[in-house]
Amino acid sequence: MVRVFSLSLLALLAGSAFANTQEVILDDPVYTLDSWEYTNCGNSDDVIQLESLSVSPDPPKPGQELTITAVGVALKPIKEGASADVVVKLGLIKLLQKTFDVCEEARTANASVQCPVEEGRYTVVQSVVLPKEIPRAKFTVSVRAYTADEEDMLCLDLAVNFLPQFPRPPFLGIW
Repeated sequence: MVRVFSLSLLALLAGSAFANTQEVILDDPVYTLDSWEYTNCGNSDDVIQLESLSVSPDPPKPGQELTITAVGVALKPIKEGASADVVVKLGLIKLLQKTFDVCEEARTANASVQCPVEEGRYTVVQSVVLPKEIPRAKFTVSVRAYTADEEDMLCLDLAVNFLPQFPRPPFLGIW
């Protein structure tokens, strides 16, 4: 179950990993929503410069299709041999730590962008069905991607909260 969940995220991230990026906005690198957030931890000379990352539905729901749209710029070509180190955690507990072949993951996921990837701006849209058995918890995912020549390609930290969200009670003026 953890592998399927993390691979679902990776399939989406793999598409973004070799097709998304822009200059890192150093004064505001964290993008926060109610149930998920990401931090572009890369720098301005990473091969992939991420411009945006969005999910639908927002918030993601276990058992439903999740579509991730990533937009970015490849500053250099990305060829076979590119890799991504992925760590998935539940709190302090490491659920998965694995190195993935980015090009192979893109082929397996039938991603719209395939290796070799030429320089340029890309929009990658990738969908997966999330397992309905995803535990109601907050997960963190760390992705560090590298080119075949071991150059930094992308750095991304994600937090996805599958805990139930309860509506806030209206303010009653009672302290």
